[in-house]
Amino acid sequence: MTSERDLAEAARAWPFEEARKLVARYKKAPPEKGYVLFETGYGPSGLPHIGTFGEVVRTIMVRQAFQRLSEIPTRLFCFSDDMDGLRKVPDNVPNQTLLAANLGKPLTKVPDPFGEYDSFGAHNNARLKRFLDAFGFDYEFQSSTDWYSSGRFDRALLDILAAYDKVMAIILPTLGPERRQTYSPFLPISPKTGRVLQVPVLERKPASGTLVFRDEDENLTEVPVTGGHCKLQWKPDWGMRWYALGVDYEMSGKDLIDSVKLAGAVVKALGKRPPEGFNYELFLDDKGQKISKSKGNGLSVGEWLAYGPPESLSLFMYNKPRAAKKLFFDAIPRAVDDYIAHMGSFSGQDAKRLENPAWHIHNGAPPRHGAPISYSLLLNLASVCNAEDPSILWGFISRYRPDAVPGCYPFLDRLVACAVNYYRDRVKPEKYYRRPDAMEREAMADLLSALEALPDDAGAETIQAQVYKIGKRHPFPDLRSWFKALYEVLLGQQQGPRLGSFFALYGLPESRALIARALVPVAAD
Repeated sequence: MTSERDLAEAARAWPFEEARKLVARYKKAPPEKGYVLFETGYGPSGLPHIGTFGEVVRTIMVRQAFQRLSEIPTRLFCFSDDMDGLRKVPDNVPNQTLLAANLGKPLTKVPDPFGEYDSFGAHNNARLKRFLDAFGFDYEFQSSTDWYSSGRFDRALLDILAAYDKVMAIILPTLGPERRQTYSPFLPISPKTGRVLQVPVLERKPASGTLVFRDEDENLTEVPVTGGHCKLQWKPDWGMRWYALGVDYEMSGKDLIDSVKLAGAVVKALGKRPPEGFNYELFLDDKGQKISKSKGNGLSVGEWLAYGPPESLSLFMYNKPRAAKKLFFDAIPRAVDDYIAHMGSFSGQDAKRLENPAWHIHNGAPPRHGAPISYSLLLNLASVCNAEDPSILWGFISRYRPDAVPGCYPFLDRLVACAVNYYRDRVKPEKYYRRPDAMEREAMADLLSALEALPDDAGAETIQAQVYKIGKRHPFPDLRSWFKALYEVLLGQQQGPRLGSFFALYGLPESRALIARALVPVAAD
């Protein structure tokens, strides 16, 4: 059998394509720091969101691919920009007056409005770490405040001060005329108020490592650029961080392409090489509009996980990261079934297994038991049964697959719970059954007769053959119209499952009764 290293060398999956950039980066010699550093960034002024998940999981996929291509050790830093000043009071937190009184201060100096941690920054950092830990991510958390205040950024900050004119030449052309007059890469922190100040630097003193500015009380003030007395504007800060840490790989959204170029130029001005990486596309809502946290037209991680397992969200992030994708509730069932299909094909693959998304989702070791039933089938079963209790679905599943019990199929057990949630919240409120017209009624009566002629234990393929046969026998414009009629009349929805598989799972006696009930005439007919 071909070794995994050989397969990795030939793999065309995008994480391997990205990992090869790092292989080429250190083709001549390994990094002096002894490891390849991957980084993701996070602004802790708000809660972690689905974009945070996407960036971390995609970076981990590239890291895993690199580990198959190289013996160089790796690390992943999840970096929190918690020294940023609080710019506005979030709408979704308590004690708004408390926060308003601390606007402009570093997030790690703003009191926690929830009263649980030493600061608002610490509160949101804790949420970030719980969020990442819940998915089992292998990462090292890093705090901007810690790096600035501990002096670990001091050497890089002094280098920025020495290269001040070069950095200004990079940034100023991107600013408007008014902003150019007051811009400085350094943001001094007022010794009097503790606020991060957007003020002009009046004098630079590279020899002493200090700068002079006019504080909020209009007095001239001199502070070191080191030791947490200043921080950098975010674009120079990004470049400084790459320079100081020796970051080798960081990806970012398409909206940050220009910022990546500027940060990279800062790194080059300091005499080092910018990291590798790529820009992923942003998500769209169901109407094709860009998702905005302020508009609330997005989908949260919690909402996704209520209706689909985390593996399906990882697959959504894996697929075509450079293509804009619609991120809304209807994407979840498709992602779940695609994940099940990839899991089902993995065991029979050799040369192509590193091309399979399941390899990247599970770091080369997918679990043995997936789901013997598609998610779409479970959703439609829940819909027909009006199931709001997982035990109802398990009753049908156990009869259809006697070996399928929760203990042996834990993933299926999670899917059942998700299907119940999805039915209750997303399907039930929208269900609408219609009566069949005369031609549809005749065809469904024909189908009922055909199913009555089959034994109760008839297989899915046998049942499906009858469904096709009846549809072709009657004057529907096409088979799609026949299936759509069955979905709308029997299931109360416009789309549905492969009917042979659904009738077999639901049970042939129950399926006959379902059709018979739809054919019962009512006064309105």
